[in-house]
Amino acid sequence: MQEWKEAFEVPNTLGWIEIFILAGLLYFVFRLFQGTRGASILSGLIVLFGILSAVTSLSHLDVLNWILSKLMLYITLAIMVIFQPEIRRVLARLGRQPWRNNGMASQKSLVEPILQTVKLLSKRKIGALIAIEREIGTRAIQDTGTRMNSAVSSELLATIFFPHTPLHDGGVIISGDRICAAGCLFPLSQKEELSKMLGTRHRAAIGITEETDAIVIVVSEETGAVSIAYNGRLRRGLNAEKLHRVLSSMLRRERTGLARFREKIQTGEAMLSDTVLMTLNEEQDEE
Repeated sequence: MQEWKEAFEVPNTLGWIEIFILAGLLYFVFRLFQGTRGASILSGLIVLFGILSAVTSLSHLDVLNWILSKLMLYITLAIMVIFQPEIRRVLARLGRQPWRNNGMASQKSLVEPILQTVKLLSKRKIGALIAIEREIGTRAIQDTGTRMNSAVSSELLATIFFPHTPLHDGGVIISGDRICAAGCLFPLSQKEELSKMLGTRHRAAIGITEETDAIVIVVSEETGAVSIAYNGRLRRGLNAEKLHRVLSSMLRRERTGLARFREKIQTGEAMLSDTVLMTLNEEQDEE
């Protein structure tokens, strides 16, 4: 009994500080994983392992305590494998560095062409999926589609999504003020609480915003309804006025130097590719 009393002895000031720091870290981790399919599993594992560790330590079950300590490494590795999508999303969010702002021009010029496109597609009930890249890069997702380097215009966007065209089935990604890829396959959200009424297009919109900070506009093929997804959340049933207001507010925010540096690299790659193609065409003409 004396040993149990000593185990639950009131900590000193330093002990309380350590408890508050640990509690804050656990709360931060749970907030980051909140709403994901791994949240309930992760919390259950932590609670179960904590109870077992406390019981084995206080009861002097040395063998079981030794086994649990050895299993800790394998449990950690298993968590990293099982929750790979969630961990990737968390690390991507931590790497956004929103405090580094060097005054790069906003993307507010995109509002009008996107709005005109959405109005047309919504009226004709043509499905669309348009992602606007922000701080976190989408290179891996761009590679699933067809690379482009085109100015954003309502005519081009509408043409891409028009039925039976080669690129209409996937999503479009806009980086800076250029369309950089079309026909892309966006990752599907695995959230369990999502409505079963949501189709693949809406789940893809939520999925890419879970892994990146992109802004995604969705037009339903069945109803023509317009939705916008950001930070893993979907806002549905937007009319033209609401969409204009939301997009203007979100795209007015300044972007960091990281985004500008990435855009310069992508522009340089596109220019180099165009130069190589022109050279090859000239050589073929000479032959």
